[in-house]
Amino acid sequence: MRYLRLIAIAGVLLFNAVIAHAVPPNDAYIAGYATSMLKYKWNLDIPAIVVQNGVIILPKDSFNHSDSSSIVQMLAKIPGVNEVKITEVTAEVPVATAPSQPIQQDANQTIAITKTDPTLLPTGLLPSGHLFKPLLADPRWAHFSASYHHFLNDNFEGRNIGAVSFGETIPFYRGNIGRSLVQWEAGLQAGVFSDFNLGAPSTDLINTDFIASAYSSVRAKQFSAFGRIYHQSSHLGDEFLLRRINSTFERINLSYEGADLRLSYEFPYGMRIYGGGGGLFHKEPSSLEVWMAQYGVEFRSPWRLNFAPIRPIIAADLKNFQENNWNTDVSIRGGIEFDNLQVLNRKLQILVEYFNGNSPSGQFLRNNVEYIGVGAHYHF
Repeated sequence: MRYLRLIAIAGVLLFNAVIAHAVPPNDAYIAGYATSMLKYKWNLDIPAIVVQNGVIILPKDSFNHSDSSSIVQMLAKIPGVNEVKITEVTAEVPVATAPSQPIQQDANQTIAITKTDPTLLPTGLLPSGHLFKPLLADPRWAHFSASYHHFLNDNFEGRNIGAVSFGETIPFYRGNIGRSLVQWEAGLQAGVFSDFNLGAPSTDLINTDFIASAYSSVRAKQFSAFGRIYHQSSHLGDEFLLRRINSTFERINLSYEGADLRLSYEFPYGMRIYGGGGGLFHKEPSSLEVWMAQYGVEFRSPWRLNFAPIRPIIAADLKNFQENNWNTDVSIRGGIEFDNLQVLNRKLQILVEYFNGNSPSGQFLRNNVEYIGVGAHYHF
């Protein structure tokens, strides 16, 4: 627990430093940022971009409709933006506009707007983006990562472990529910998670978990849900088994199918909470207990540091498994996210990690482990 307290103190200090050095994204700042992005990336010269309480409002006839989904998705990534809307002109509301525009307006001026038609994420086959944001501290959320873990207690194979993951969440189809603000999507999520003994001469493979699932998610403004039916199997590395050929180590033929559901709500200023649970409906060995619960909290700073294109993030994920007498597995990650280092719209994150609980590596699910580490992650 002393390491948990140290990490918590470090997180508080990091948060205070961010607030002290951050540039608050007010409406005028957002309007100027959006104007520059539209001009630079889309060659669009919109004379007055409307921003109200972090909501960007664009006139419907200001650009080609076929580009609207991509433009909205791009503008939604601006720090401080809560929503992007495309409107038809019919009524008057107060606005904030980009201060760099030739047409000067003050806070009391008005522009004709009405009948707001919110544009959310792109719809149709193989759309971009995700309705349900990734769980940043979940050790088994499918994404690309590479981490170093130093174990603080006796581990199944050395104290210096390399952990890598390869995975993705792929939406196959996304649609709107009627004319409401609700969207849904369905697709596949799959990931491979491997552990390597960095202290062995050949960096032996210890364990690999394979997870594949069919999922569906729903989003209504700040609320989102993610449900899936999944398969997971766990396999030991050849070198690991050869080292223990004459030992009493017992391999588990671990393979199971299950279903789970997670609910999430995003608060202003980058805060998010989530929770859910699930169970197994087919399992090997048959003695495995069925139920589990998961919950957590995340903070992604809406402000960038004023000396670099980075923003701080910190997240905590907690799990309880019936198999382990409902003991709490604690995973904490905190660090920075780079706004300017992206691959396929995934941002690079450098995160310090802490874990205490039963091992997330399938073959060792009954082993209690504690480690600290650092890793590179690509997340949406």
